[in-house]
Amino acid sequence: MKSVGKLICLLVWISGSLQSQSLSLTITKRYLNLPVSQSQSRGTMQFTIQGKPERSFKIRLATGKPDYWVFCDMAALKGKAITISYDGNLEGLAPIYQDDKIAGQDSLYKETNRPQYHFSTRRGWINDPNGMIFYEGEYHLFYQHNPYERDWENMSWGHAVSSDMIHWEELPTALSPDSLGTMFSGSTVIDYANTAGFNRGNTPAMIALFTVDNPDKQVQCMAYSLDKGRTWTKYTKNPLIDSKAKWNSKDTRDPRVFWYKPGNHWVMVLNERDGHSIYTSKNLKEWTYQSHVTGFWECPDLFELPIDGDKSQTKWVMYGASATYMIGAFDGKVFTPESGKHYYTTGSLYAAQTFANMPDTDPRRIQIGWGRISQPGMPFNNQMLMPTELQLRTTKNGPRLVSVPVKETEQLFDLVQQGGDLSAAEANEQVKAFKELDRFRLTTTLKLSHATSAGVSLFGQRILDYDLNSNLVNGVFYSPENMTSMEVTADIYVDRTSIEVFIDGGAYSYSLARKPISTAKEAIQFWGNRIDVKSFKLYTAKSIWK
Repeated sequence: MKSVGKLICLLVWISGSLQSQSLSLTITKRYLNLPVSQSQSRGTMQFTIQGKPERSFKIRLATGKPDYWVFCDMAALKGKAITISYDGNLEGLAPIYQDDKIAGQDSLYKETNRPQYHFSTRRGWINDPNGMIFYEGEYHLFYQHNPYERDWENMSWGHAVSSDMIHWEELPTALSPDSLGTMFSGSTVIDYANTAGFNRGNTPAMIALFTVDNPDKQVQCMAYSLDKGRTWTKYTKNPLIDSKAKWNSKDTRDPRVFWYKPGNHWVMVLNERDGHSIYTSKNLKEWTYQSHVTGFWECPDLFELPIDGDKSQTKWVMYGASATYMIGAFDGKVFTPESGKHYYTTGSLYAAQTFANMPDTDPRRIQIGWGRISQPGMPFNNQMLMPTELQLRTTKNGPRLVSVPVKETEQLFDLVQQGGDLSAAEANEQVKAFKELDRFRLTTTLKLSHATSAGVSLFGQRILDYDLNSNLVNGVFYSPENMTSMEVTADIYVDRTSIEVFIDGGAYSYSLARKPISTAKEAIQFWGNRIDVKSFKLYTAKSIWK
């Protein structure tokens, strides 16, 4: 992969011996590439500059042929001399090298199991989206991230930006572990009024509120950025909230913060032990406990939505990590539930969050969720699901959340085949011609003739299974708005490792892992007892990666 001469030029041993457990080098390139083997035990690696710790993380350094490579972005340290120490197997230090490319750059985004129109990180593990915010033409997606392995560890805030929520540019890690602990979930705001005092001239601070986790407890902290989230300064008086004693629980995490205009104050929704607590503040630094709603776990969200688009008729939605929600009223300090808990989606989605600071000209409530879908054999793991717009729609049971892919996703898909008023056999004969099975979109409306199951399969995997007798869609209870309807409509998005399905205009949705392409003769199959395929449309899908 590199010559011995190149390696010697890049790495200078402090003692000239592996027994030193450290090496020193001057940073001359953008990236430091590190070999990883999943069969190795984790060790702690530390970077120091003039004896002062710069970063510390756990990694499984490979001692032989690596399973894959990860990297450290060293752009901010160019020209500096650093010392690297490691308390694991010292043989793993030798292959480390600098370059202006990450190892595997030439195949980046072309890997076998790389999602092609869902966001995934270049290397490492991702889970919960964090701090999603729109600011000056950019959508910011922060997320829980382990840059150094495809499994969970070293929780940091990864960072990507987009102009359309579809095409993403990954930026350097925003928040890394420090002496207080690792960086857990949270949210960001733009402090236009300079309530926290971090603004510079006419530049408002982007402020992140987040949980720091350590073996003893979880506390709430703050950092700010004056360059659109590219670099961050942690508040010197962290933590802001330490509520372990109050709740007799370590589980106090995931602050969701927003400005409540009627009360002229900030609101924080914080998961504490058995539900979501409400705190308020005038300056983002000093917080006052106000109330608590039990029955939720992790990653809260709280937002107001118009009913059927009517801004004079609104309700508040309180939301938890498992995608259950309550509908109610909020006075700036207390959320009063009026109905729930409800669900609108199931499957792989978890810990979804909505974008803050959407402009007045585009007041949509847009959500992105973590897709708990593994990418086998890859140097990265998990993905984000498609951005969706949340709406409150009147139903026979009252207002309920619906979720539909944002309009920006339309640019990805080209209609190539359609048909309608066909039997399953006739439809199956027509879809045989569709060969773009790596990634595609299928919309369809099926009409059943019997109260039995019907649906769509992909290489034998039932990606739509509507059991009218038991009112189940892929095993989950679903009752259509028209209680006597014999029809079901599905909008199905298939990527390399994932499937997302939106039923009846987003009234219910689900996501699941896609099984590998098999040798089954028929790829897409409509099935059921004398069903009528009223319509189907097949679309090819573009890749979001350049």
